[in-house]
Amino acid sequence: MTNSKRQEIIEKLEKLGKDLKKKIDNLENPSLKIPLRTLSNAYFDENDRLIKLGDKKQTRTFFNVGQAKKFMQTILVGAQIKKLLEQKKPAISTRQLYYILKHTIGDSKENTFDDQSTESDPAIEDIEVSINALREELGLEATPSGVISGPLIYQDIKTGDVIDCTKMGSAGAAIPPNVEDHVIKFKECTADYILVVEKFAIWNLLNQARYWKKNNCILMTGKGQAARSDRRLLARLSRELKIPVYVFCDNDAYGYYIYSVYKQGSINLAFFSEKSACPNAKFIGLKTRDIKKYDIAKTNWIKLEGHDLRRLKEISKYEWFKSKEWQKELKEMKDFGYKVEADALVSKSVEFVADTYLPEVIKNKDWLD
Repeated sequence: MTNSKRQEIIEKLEKLGKDLKKKIDNLENPSLKIPLRTLSNAYFDENDRLIKLGDKKQTRTFFNVGQAKKFMQTILVGAQIKKLLEQKKPAISTRQLYYILKHTIGDSKENTFDDQSTESDPAIEDIEVSINALREELGLEATPSGVISGPLIYQDIKTGDVIDCTKMGSAGAAIPPNVEDHVIKFKECTADYILVVEKFAIWNLLNQARYWKKNNCILMTGKGQAARSDRRLLARLSRELKIPVYVFCDNDAYGYYIYSVYKQGSINLAFFSEKSACPNAKFIGLKTRDIKKYDIAKTNWIKLEGHDLRRLKEISKYEWFKSKEWQKELKEMKDFGYKVEADALVSKSVEFVADTYLPEVIKNKDWLD
């Protein structure tokens, strides 16, 4: 991060603190105005094809029994981030920040934080959206999960190391926790497209088959619902290198949703969508029509349960699934009554995914947009 960017964030955090002090000095109830990160304040921008955050805000006050703890937690997180930035400390994980701040208050039995996922992580997101800065710019890094392989060479500016993703063996290259342009610089890429697969097992199969080499593409996976750095790296690759993105997920409502997060972003992190989404990404499978087209044996079909049907109904109402082709796909799945995991294609043959399915679908443009 540049010194000017670091200073800009420090000044924003300092302003938050000064505004609170002014209210306290005036004997007013200390309060914060924080943009709402809920479905009611998220909207789908038709032009940009992204989920974006609206302008609704909530007021969080100290003299409110229901809000006092969250108020305090938000201030603790902001103060600690400012301290770390001023001291120019190395980036730490969100888990480490949780432990730095977790302690018992005075002689009470009350802890500052009891749970990371429901308390400190949301407080971090509140700070991010309040001062319009990514957590990676706040000196915080989430634990990445994704891996990548293919004709991409990048440099880790922090260490000076140059990573060649064609030479990382069967394990592939781990996606770094921070992939911002002040940390990761793309040196060379000759790929024709990026193939993102939902599951590591499929990625592993394709990587072993050297699919990326035979088809001249970047092959990556977020191992299910992708972490922030995985999505951010994909967005940077797509936009800066101007190459297509194809997403290969399971034939179920959860696979469809994972694809939509790569493409449009997510409701909870709507403020992050413009940095992390790929509006031009295409869904290349599995699709309900593929089950019969490729003669996938009924023994591999999985009957839709109540939670599957509820999820289908839920995503069918999202604006980003309102196109005719997606409404048709969702209805076909519901009427069919079954779902199929991408792994089931292996029942055709171990090579079927790499040698037949993916090349055919991409060549014939048999995708959903």
